[in-house]
Amino acid sequence: MTLGGRGPGVYRSLRYCVVGGGISGLVAAYRIRAALGERADITVFDPADRLGGVLRTERMGGQAVDIGAEAFIARRPEVPALLAELGLAGRQIGTTGVRPMVYSQARLHPLPADTVSGIPSSAASVAGLVDAATCAKIAAEPDRPLRWQSGSDPALGDVVADRFGEQVVTRSVDPLLSGVYAGSAVGIGIRSAAPTVAAALDTGAASVTEAVLRVLPGAVGGPMFGALDGGYQVLLDELVACAAPRWVAASVRRIDAQGPGWAVQDDTGRTWPAEAVVLAVPASQAAVLLEVPAPRSAASAAQIPVASAAVLAMRVAAGTPFPPQSGVLVASGERLHAKAITLTTRKWGARGDTELLRMSFGRFGDDIARSAADDEFQTWARDDLATVFGIAVDPIEVVLHRWIDALPQYVPGHAEMSAQIRAGLPPTLAVAGNYLDGVGVPACVAVAGRAAAAVVAATT
Repeated sequence: MTLGGRGPGVYRSLRYCVVGGGISGLVAAYRIRAALGERADITVFDPADRLGGVLRTERMGGQAVDIGAEAFIARRPEVPALLAELGLAGRQIGTTGVRPMVYSQARLHPLPADTVSGIPSSAASVAGLVDAATCAKIAAEPDRPLRWQSGSDPALGDVVADRFGEQVVTRSVDPLLSGVYAGSAVGIGIRSAAPTVAAALDTGAASVTEAVLRVLPGAVGGPMFGALDGGYQVLLDELVACAAPRWVAASVRRIDAQGPGWAVQDDTGRTWPAEAVVLAVPASQAAVLLEVPAPRSAASAAQIPVASAAVLAMRVAAGTPFPPQSGVLVASGERLHAKAITLTTRKWGARGDTELLRMSFGRFGDDIARSAADDEFQTWARDDLATVFGIAVDPIEVVLHRWIDALPQYVPGHAEMSAQIRAGLPPTLAVAGNYLDGVGVPACVAVAGRAAAAVVAATT
């Protein structure tokens, strides 16, 4: 179907296929349209029931609820700039300012302040969350000799455990990283999880404590996180309207060189000729589709491990006695099923006569997002809420969505793998997605823009 109101009879001289209709694919399509106008014939392939990928907005009790990615880092420029460009700046909202808690040792603790990705700047920053011996190790860290190789990318968990102790990893760092990657600090490189800290170490910080102190975010700059009034669907709809692509509700089976361009075959057997292609699908799918046109890139993409997660959104009665915080991050090793609880109404403000919350399940290495039954998630959710908050919750409405193989793991050396993927591509074939330069929406917007610019330059 043709989206955005452009009729089928409009002639376009350059054909672009965008494989994947998530935020990366839609931004790529929009950037191609913005660069070429009516000269571009853009086809987006995605077999899902709706465009948007891991951005998915549902309605619960008349309120918009994002049950995929929920927020973006507002201090990065990409999303605010895109919203302004699309005339949506007025739809951006910030948090209420309340902070989350950490569930560790079977009780709730304030989320540590003055940390970077959970890495402490002092013993005081994690006091109460870790024991006295760990606090002493943190206090002594600046006086210990540091071996650091500039440009290296060790696992963040290894660095933090060595310098501050294992409790800091499991109780402070892991709760934050599990929400972002559905993984743990032992498997994620420091350059991905804490790039500013790594950069400070590269430039001569004598200890990890000093590196953290150098890069602590200041008190100015507005809210750290942003969202959209009406959910991400507001952004998706505007991107589709402006890009006006043809949406083919099918998967792509293979991509072959055809003359100076490409032949894209979908899973119905139809072949679509194109001057250029943007692959905006997860790493595992990209690896399969790149095997013929770019085998070296395919081999690198296949090395990126992935995790699956499930998000359960719940609408409950107004006045349910949740604490006045934005949610709960769960430390490693706790006897809960959920890895995070977001008290949506507390975090973003009330917009209806009931309360909303989200619960996230699934970590790298487990299979519960794929294998657990719907009623199991609901039972786990009620049990975890009773354990954490001491209250019985009887939901009015529940929505569950599973994100299978949707969360790439940024293992040590990830940047090198990302560079290898790009290095093996011909000029008219580009990649975009959350497995390249960052899992968040701002990074996806940036990567998609570069991919679109590359294929436009190669074809014009």
